[in-house]
Amino acid sequence: MPFDNYSIIESTLREGEQFSTATFSTAQKLEIAALLDEFGVEMIEMTSPCASPQSAADIRAVVKAGLKTRVLTHIRCKREDAIQALECGVHGIDIVIGTSPQLMKHSHGKSINQVIDAAAEVLSFVRGQAPDIILRFSTEDSFRSREADLLRVYLAVADLGLVNRLGVADTVGVALPSQVYALVHQLVRLTGLDVEFHGHNDSGCAIANACSALEAGATHIDTTVLGIGERNGITPLGGLIARLYTLNRDYVRKYKLPLLPKIDAMIADMCQLEIPFSNYITGSSAFIHKAGIHAKAVLADPTTYEAIDPQDFGLSREIAIGHRLTGWNAVRGRAQALGLSLDDATLQDLTRTIKARADHQPLSSSEIDHLLYEAARQQAGARA
Repeated sequence: MPFDNYSIIESTLREGEQFSTATFSTAQKLEIAALLDEFGVEMIEMTSPCASPQSAADIRAVVKAGLKTRVLTHIRCKREDAIQALECGVHGIDIVIGTSPQLMKHSHGKSINQVIDAAAEVLSFVRGQAPDIILRFSTEDSFRSREADLLRVYLAVADLGLVNRLGVADTVGVALPSQVYALVHQLVRLTGLDVEFHGHNDSGCAIANACSALEAGATHIDTTVLGIGERNGITPLGGLIARLYTLNRDYVRKYKLPLLPKIDAMIADMCQLEIPFSNYITGSSAFIHKAGIHAKAVLADPTTYEAIDPQDFGLSREIAIGHRLTGWNAVRGRAQALGLSLDDATLQDLTRTIKARADHQPLSSSEIDHLLYEAARQQAGARA
């Protein structure tokens, strides 16, 4: 499976700006871009300069920051948009136009023939102005488009010999992984070009669809931090990293993984969000073990119930103890962490005490520690 040859196009500064509570200042965009650059993403995509004068100024500011990552912008398939993008000095331009019946009717009003003509005109103009610029052409709403229309457009664009890659977009989050695989595989086979996948998460398939795209030969995946974006957002950066990590850690070693918690926390703060407890890697419950049988096994070998090592992300696991499901191995583990040596009989008796009290109300960490220290004192007194 070709998971070892891909690039991330981090779109928090484009797709992410479309999230309901995202309004990034220039200073914040520079901070986000710098941290993503340090993390190691290959490309950063920014809002079209046509959106507003400040959007254009922000692109110029990030380009001038001198980051290692390439700075892209995302524009409509229009010559005037391309002119503004080129004036910003970006390293790459992502051009998009809708091909589904819904968008052809209610968005731009063009036929497939007119879409092909517009693509040829704009792509030729951009390549003529900037021979070395990174150039991508994508259909929008690819998975509600007619297959014959899609292939006509993609093959016509590929025949121009102007683009570096083609884009596939699950714009409303309706695609199945099998559908993503089929389309991407077909484009790779027919055109030989790099393929980018942009997947929305409206029905919960964004990560699975991104991985199917990679399996089929896609070379670029769009992500945003925490998955923010229009409506339910797109493939989350952390979620993609988690999925690839569990397949093979080597697939994500090129990224500075301990920065991920900082990146998630930064965007959560800027967007006034709480990171979901179940969030991939950085959620508050991601590495908490509670049930007695789980705790026992994890204390012996964390890989028994962890597919992801929290230490690789600068995090640590937690064994929850003060509840009715606790086991005496977990209690022993806490005692050992405190430097206390308690015999098995004492630990088992103490575990029964914790369970009985927790039936009425869970115990805090300090309460557990107090019980352990008291048990150690009593044990020492009995031996004296």
